[in-house]
Amino acid sequence: MPPKALVFDAYGTLFDVRSVLSRCEEVFPGQGQEITTLWRIKQLEYSWLRSLMGRYEDFWRLTEDGLRWACRAVGLSPTEAQLEQVLQSYLTISPFPDTLPALAKLTKLGLPLAILSNGSPAMLEAAVTNAALTGTIAHVISVDEVKIFKPHPSVYALAPARLGLAKEEIAFVSSNGWDAAGAKAFGFEVYWINRMAAPIEELSSPPNAVIASLLELAELLS
Repeated sequence: MPPKALVFDAYGTLFDVRSVLSRCEEVFPGQGQEITTLWRIKQLEYSWLRSLMGRYEDFWRLTEDGLRWACRAVGLSPTEAQLEQVLQSYLTISPFPDTLPALAKLTKLGLPLAILSNGSPAMLEAAVTNAALTGTIAHVISVDEVKIFKPHPSVYALAPARLGLAKEEIAFVSSNGWDAAGAKAFGFEVYWINRMAAPIEELSSPPNAVIASLLELAELLS
C-alpha cells in the first residue's frame, strides 16, 4: 500500500551538513575541510554517547561540543568569537540541490510531509525558514520532546503520534544508513537516499528501497 505520510530526516537528508565548510574555512583557513569532517563525526558520536549515558543535552550543545573537540583535534585553540561564527552556519545550513524540487513534486501527491530530527527546535526552525520550506513541511518534530537521540525507538514513535497514523502507514526517508536501519527496525517503510554509495548497514532488515536522490524518490512515489 502507498504511504499516507512522508517523514524526513533533516541533516544529511534535506540539509547538506557539508555546506558549513565554507564558513569553517573562512574562520580557520586551510583547516576547514578537516575540521568539518571531524565535527560531523563527533556530533553524531556525542548523540549516541549521551543517549547511552542518559545525559541528554540538546543538539545545539552537541554541535558546539563537537566543534570544540574537532578544533582541539587539529591543534587549534579557537576564541569564543570564532566558534560562534562557525556555529551560526548551522542556522543557515543549505538544502541539497534536489531538496526543493523534490519536495515540490511530493506535495502534489497530497501526502503530509514531516521532519523528524535530532536537531533542537530552534535549529530546525531556522533551517526550515532559511530554506523557504515553512509552507511545505507540515510537522517539524524534534527529539527534544523525548530527550534522547535517534535511533532510539521512542524517537521514531513521535511521528505516528503526531501524524495520527499507524507506523506501517508512514514512509521514513533518510540519507544516513544508521538512521534508515533504526527506522526500519521500528517498523516504518524506509527509503534510504544513498548519496554516498555506501553499503547497507548490517543492523536490521534492509530498507524498502535504496535510491540515489530525493528526486528519484519523487519519481518512484509518483
